[in-house]
Amino acid sequence: MAISAKAVMELRDKTGAGMMDCKRALTDSDGDAEKAVEVLRERGLAKAVKRSGRETSEGTIAMAFSGAAAAIVEIGCETDFVAKTDDFQSLATSVATAAVENAAAASPEAVEAVSLGSETVGETIQSAVSRLGENIVLKRVERIGIDGAGGAGGYVHAGGKLGVVVALKTDATGDAVQSLAKDLAMHVAAADPFPVSVDRDGVAKELIDKEAELFRKQAEQEGKPEKVIERIVEGRIKKFYSEVCLLEQAFVKDSDKTIQQLLGDVAGELGNPVEVAGFVRYRLGETAAE
Repeated sequence: MAISAKAVMELRDKTGAGMMDCKRALTDSDGDAEKAVEVLRERGLAKAVKRSGRETSEGTIAMAFSGAAAAIVEIGCETDFVAKTDDFQSLATSVATAAVENAAAASPEAVEAVSLGSETVGETIQSAVSRLGENIVLKRVERIGIDGAGGAGGYVHAGGKLGVVVALKTDATGDAVQSLAKDLAMHVAAADPFPVSVDRDGVAKELIDKEAELFRKQAEQEGKPEKVIERIVEGRIKKFYSEVCLLEQAFVKDSDKTIQQLLGDVAGELGNPVEVAGFVRYRLGETAAE
């Protein structure tokens, strides 16, 4: 019988089991959700079911690379002790590798369905739940890359608490490209405020409108004449762009040059143009609003 995606998600939310496990259990139970729960327990997922509601405030950020593509994942667990184990760290790296090697897997649920050896990623995570004795959750995943020549690199800080991946578009190859990608990842990790986009085109209009309204109110409260307020707002927006656009930020390792100037310098050394195709920054436990 056909099993709906909604039924699979409801069973997953209820039990904490992997997507494919839930689908198979529902199929074998003729769509009966209660029977499917028992099937999951019979198949050795009782521990995972029992622990599925526990908070996963600890964990790690992991990443993997393949040519000009990079993937970054956040895996949650219950304690910092488990997060630091080789077993957990190896699991996180394996999940990131599965994500980077499967471009179509653009969500945690999709990655969990990817084959990883003799089982799926979701099954591998559930095996780790039983083995390590804690709830483990693939919280988020993102893959960046380009069609064509390029490179990718990344940086993990503070024992997996913060991670950044960067993809570059360039015909150049070799260690210099990887080194640049890592330097840029370190910059994004260290920059305060950290960039929200590569350039001005990537900054949401809603964000600019919100900042402009704030700057306008500030100028009014400062008693500025109406005829000069728009110029003041324009100037402050320009400064705001320089703070949140990667290419306009001062390079953290050399504040005398912007990231755009750094790219120009490296391009001259390599004899090929270099562009930032994209970047992703994850901090452990942050929410989408942060």
